[in-house]
Amino acid sequence: MPGMRLNVRPVLWLACAAAFAVFAAPQPARAQVIVVANGSPITELDIQQRMKLINASSHTNPSRQQVINELIDDRIKIAKAKVYGVEVGDSEVDNGFEGMARRQRMDTKQFTELLQRSGIAPSAIKDRMRAEIAWNQLVRGKFGSSLQVGETDVANALRDRKDAEQETAGYLYTLYPITLVVERAQGEASLDARRREAENLRSRFTSCNEGLAMVRALRNAAVREPVHRSSTDLPAPLRELLGNMEIGRLTTPEVTAQGLQMFALCEKKQSNGESAAKKEVREEIFNKRFESEGKKFLEEIRKQAMIEYK
Repeated sequence: MPGMRLNVRPVLWLACAAAFAVFAAPQPARAQVIVVANGSPITELDIQQRMKLINASSHTNPSRQQVINELIDDRIKIAKAKVYGVEVGDSEVDNGFEGMARRQRMDTKQFTELLQRSGIAPSAIKDRMRAEIAWNQLVRGKFGSSLQVGETDVANALRDRKDAEQETAGYLYTLYPITLVVERAQGEASLDARRREAENLRSRFTSCNEGLAMVRALRNAAVREPVHRSSTDLPAPLRELLGNMEIGRLTTPEVTAQGLQMFALCEKKQSNGESAAKKEVREEIFNKRFESEGKKFLEEIRKQAMIEYK
């Protein structure tokens, strides 16, 4: 106010004291650096986040040292990949995160909210993903020739499989995704009522022409554009389910973020491509070779790494 004089000394003293307190106070545990691997710090927050991530994904409780070792490995993998010119961009990681959300039948926002409710930051998953993408590209590039799986390898492995004769051809399926929308706020009673409606719909759905029109006429129901899937790209349980289904029928309903989802099987054609059994065997052999080469390579570069515990 006019005429009022401000005594600046107490104000300056308080400001200096506050600044000193900020610098003198111990850093929060989350920011505390525990290990430095090849110049990259690993903090207490990194360790706690990875522990939560492992627990949520595998329902196991690893020891603190196991978690630290895994984080060190990630740092080493990224550093070595950079030496070979392999760098994973943010867009590639974001695409992987989006794919992970889709597999959970969610969009990225819903998936992020789910993680945060579990105390997991999306960055914890993205950091892990970045290391694995970089390592995958590095090992494939460095050991490409030794990872190749020939037809003789596949044939020899198939001889030992009991199901080798059960599937000699693959199939191409045309599926229409159907969603019966359920609002989360409506509670379990609404979901149960929708389940009964879905089962009733399955009993009446006997052909795609009439059945899809029937679904489109329902309230809060949606029929999406058809998807085409090869039997070789499907997990074994779903492949077996579709293989035994009649054309023009619906799969059992599954709960998703939007409500209940089913698939109408509208077409099934034999494919001239590789059978699911051959593809599985080929992938098994490749994965074993990849794991073996990757393990030896990681042990080698770990011996050369600069690891400092604080």
